[in-house]
Amino acid sequence: MAVEFISVTPPNASTELVPIPNAGIDPDFLIRYSRALDDYGFNYTLIPYDSSSFDPFTIGATIVSVTKNIKVIIALRPNTLYPTVAAKALSTLDQLSSGRVVVHFIAGGSDAEQAKEGDFLSKEERYGRLEEYIRILRRAWESADPFDWDGKYFQFKQFSNRVRPTNGTIPVSVGGSSDEAYRVGGSLADIFGLWGEPLKETKEQIDRIYAEAEKAGRTDRPRIWVTFRPITAETDDLAWEKAHRTLDALKGNRAKGQGKVPADAPPPQNVGSQRLLDIASRGEVQDRALWYPTVTATNARGASTALVGSYQTVADSLLDYVDLGATLISIRGYDNFNDAVDYGRYILPKVREGLKERGQNGGSAHNGESVQNGSSS
Repeated sequence: MAVEFISVTPPNASTELVPIPNAGIDPDFLIRYSRALDDYGFNYTLIPYDSSSFDPFTIGATIVSVTKNIKVIIALRPNTLYPTVAAKALSTLDQLSSGRVVVHFIAGGSDAEQAKEGDFLSKEERYGRLEEYIRILRRAWESADPFDWDGKYFQFKQFSNRVRPTNGTIPVSVGGSSDEAYRVGGSLADIFGLWGEPLKETKEQIDRIYAEAEKAGRTDRPRIWVTFRPITAETDDLAWEKAHRTLDALKGNRAKGQGKVPADAPPPQNVGSQRLLDIASRGEVQDRALWYPTVTATNARGASTALVGSYQTVADSLLDYVDLGATLISIRGYDNFNDAVDYGRYILPKVREGLKERGQNGGSAHNGESVQNGSSS
């Protein structure tokens, strides 16, 4: 299985280091950023979801219209779009892009965030709904024959879907660190997303996911996607200087109320963030280069663990996770555009070269093996 690389596409030039208050979509920036990912050999880009932010489908459609190779990962919360509508919307975008679509499901880690869009289910119920949602999508993509559904969360009669995915299905990604996330993702997902934790904890999570896949009777396993925020430069010393400047900016913006998380934000509710904060309490640096002060500075909101070091140090750190079984590596910086270019110039080639030296498939810039077959579960 090829090792492939994921970025994140922001809609404008606002960053966590230099936020632009009330910034709207900047079409020129969006096009330039997307084409840079294409040119520098990224395989996928995530289009995030937030209750107060832009529509991922529209941004995804823009990206695929101005690029040739990059695949878009559409983040989707099951409470926001009825599954029959989602099946058609995803398939429509998939056809427009000639099969360059993945869907990443967010069950919902915060009751307050879910309530902003009218979702008042408990966390356990949200994962139950997600399981039902994925099964409906797979059924809708498999056959155009009308079918009924009488589930706990969704009911409909004689739905048929004539909008077929380009390759017969669309890869499904699930993320999380709770028991329910492992169960649903392990049994149903093509991809399972993890935040950057130390090697030991990451291995434990991968084993849990694989065990759930086996328990569900799968003969395959989800691909493992691990996410980091590298802070890198020509040398280790320069990278650490940059890391401390980055940390100062994150802290300063949060104190001024310009960060993504208010200074008085309560502890996060989701297990993934709780795990990151717990690990951060054990020490600033874990393993080769995993740095945790960025986690505490942002209250572990989203992917926040940094890898700090020279281009070679960061590449070697990423290869450590490949050795554990990760075949999808997400790297995104704090200076979005410039970091993406640096990763494309210096990190991706070093990782791919390291894989070739080991006799592994590094996946070229544009012809790496991609997930296309849906899980058999």
